[in-house]
Amino acid sequence: MITVISGTNREDSMTLKVANLYYQLLSAKTDNVKLLDLRGKQVWERGDEMKAIENEYLVPAEKFVLVMPEYNGSFPGILKLMMDNSDIRKVWWYKKAMLVGVADGRAGNLRGLDHMTNILHYMRMHILYNKIPISRINEEVDMQGGFIRPATAKAVEQQIEEFLNF
Repeated sequence: MITVISGTNREDSMTLKVANLYYQLLSAKTDNVKLLDLRGKQVWERGDEMKAIENEYLVPAEKFVLVMPEYNGSFPGILKLMMDNSDIRKVWWYKKAMLVGVADGRAGNLRGLDHMTNILHYMRMHILYNKIPISRINEEVDMQGGFIRPATAKAVEQQIEEFLNF
């Protein structure tokens, strides 16, 4: 199973639109894909809701797609809280991940991608080398959640193909 994680809990985020795009593109190629939207989820403690999320989305996943917006030169704390409150060995160890950065600025959350790469390596994960930083997100994704620029759509398609073969 592949779990696509929208790495923020903000309402109306471009991150969720990008995560939905990845979910749709992956779903067209494989049947076993889920989308984890962190909005309204209580992941800041290891309670019943966090355990349910873990059992449905995290433990069964063999691969993860982390779509992360830039927050202060890194990624949102809610994503790190979810990771910290999970059973690290069952959820993350020796699994695979693909990283996507989202930002209004020109770097596409490169620092957040590097930061997350280091964390995931510490948690014994295998990371796809092809990390896509999507810069100036409002010029890349329209209000309906589709890619505006063909070059971006093509880069994402290639990344997904590589991930499926990873």
